[in-house]
Amino acid sequence: MPLLIIEDNRDLVQVLSEGFAENGFSVDSAFSGEEGLEKISRGSYGCIILDIMLPGIDGLQVLDTVRSQGNEIPILLLTARDTVEDRVDGLNRGADDYLSKPFDFRELVARVNALLRRTADRQHSVLRCGSLELDPVSRECRIDGKPLSLRRREFDILELLLRNENQVFTRENLISSVWRKEYNGSSNVVDVHVKYLRDKLRPFGCDTLVVTVRGVGYKMNCPEYS
Repeated sequence: MPLLIIEDNRDLVQVLSEGFAENGFSVDSAFSGEEGLEKISRGSYGCIILDIMLPGIDGLQVLDTVRSQGNEIPILLLTARDTVEDRVDGLNRGADDYLSKPFDFRELVARVNALLRRTADRQHSVLRCGSLELDPVSRECRIDGKPLSLRRREFDILELLLRNENQVFTRENLISSVWRKEYNGSSNVVDVHVKYLRDKLRPFGCDTLVVTVRGVGYKMNCPEYS
């Protein structure tokens, strides 16, 4: 998957794009926060390199929006803001790494490679919640070792909730993360698919793992959080 560079300095974007291309990466770019969010919503990227000081929506607002949608794509903040407070704030808001300008391009490449390896390891691990196991790679679900057949949206909802255990997702978050551009505008589409999912989990006594947070949305409540 390509990298996405969100940076308003076009000369820097060109230099970075050429450098990453020489290291075997494909690169896409955006020059404002708004353009970056639009590309994230309709594209698939391996990592985002994000400047903080952008025109319009700044980089931290982009970061907040991406994380509020449940999107776990690796994000590296590449910025001239270099105080400890800036770094702590960026990391606490969901950035995976932080590199201050000026920087050595070799270090940037190494950091991006590290984030991609970490993501690959996480995606290839089996997700577990009590007796339920979900394999994102083979897209198989098992409960007590018995296979459970799930449709695409059911699987995607369950995977998102499992990856973000005990985190509440609004219906809008789920639509943005699971349906994306395929959303048809149905007001109860999330509730319907969660019902289907629970119906399939119920014979195994696992339907209560998907919890309704009244007036907000849904979360995964694994036994250790009971």
